[in-house]
Amino acid sequence: MLYTKRYTLLFTLLGIALVAIFLVNISLGSVNIPVKDVVQSLLGNGASKSTWEYIIVNYRLPKAITAVIVGMGLSVGGLLMQTLFRNPLAGPNVLGLSSGASLMVAMVILGGGIVPVVGSFFSSAYGLVLASTLGSFMVLLAVLLVAQKLKDTMAILIVGLMFGSFASAIVGVLSYFSNAEQLQKFTFWALGSLGNLSWENIAILSATCIIGLLMAVACIKPLNAMLLGERYARSMGINFSRTRFIIILSTSIITGCVTAFAGPIAFIGLAVPHMAKLLFKTSSHMVLFWATLLAGAIIMLICDTVTQWPGSSFVLPINAITSIIGAPIVIWLLFRKKKGAFS
Repeated sequence: MLYTKRYTLLFTLLGIALVAIFLVNISLGSVNIPVKDVVQSLLGNGASKSTWEYIIVNYRLPKAITAVIVGMGLSVGGLLMQTLFRNPLAGPNVLGLSSGASLMVAMVILGGGIVPVVGSFFSSAYGLVLASTLGSFMVLLAVLLVAQKLKDTMAILIVGLMFGSFASAIVGVLSYFSNAEQLQKFTFWALGSLGNLSWENIAILSATCIIGLLMAVACIKPLNAMLLGERYARSMGINFSRTRFIIILSTSIITGCVTAFAGPIAFIGLAVPHMAKLLFKTSSHMVLFWATLLAGAIIMLICDTVTQWPGSSFVLPINAITSIIGAPIVIWLLFRKKKGAFS
């Protein structure tokens, strides 16, 4: 009963924090808009100035919604991977999905001069999104094939990490033969961006992430048993191979889609699940799933808010901010692991 009241209080506070930070995120930027006008615009009453209304509807709101979706998706993906591999330093990118997306985008941007056919094929407005999606999908098929053939979960982790190294090597070779303009374009993509997404893009991103999250919800009960290992999970009557397949597919769908539209966002999937565990002090995924969902959205909104210098048109890259916030947390986790302080 005590824990129920505590969890209710914490979830309520997280909900309030999410709404408050969402409004602040829309309010701040090159043009500071009063929160009151933001609320009026979101309620359909319109801001007191037409220019403010235009900025909110066409720029600030889409970016804030994207931040919420990306934060939720990557955080839950990180939680799934940490439980599946029983590794507190695992994240949604351990399967190599982000590396596959980066490799295909690099081939389009950096390899266009070497292989002109590739550059011309992906020259449409959705070229980079299509390339990123294709790269993630190819790696997904490879990982699922490995999962079917290999019974060892750690072997799947190693395959994902090796593919990441392979992709990085190919990107390095392409970078060596590229000019300054191509390198700059690829660097900007790799730094990530939550802006410049149309409502159509956001609809696709939302629908895909919802599918991945619903698949993750179906695995909540088996995840609790998997904390104690594969043998224990099987002894509880859980179809481990089927659950592992769903977890990998869910994480891959979310990571692939997020990377396609927002670029490879670092550290969110790695750090946020641990924040949720420290806040709620539980290992139950029935609680952690929803806690991670809310915390991920809040942290991503905070990171996006930090990138915007109030009163200036200067915007920092989102990946730089997530790394600045996430890297100290990962270092702290390494020290805790050395002391054997967490499971």
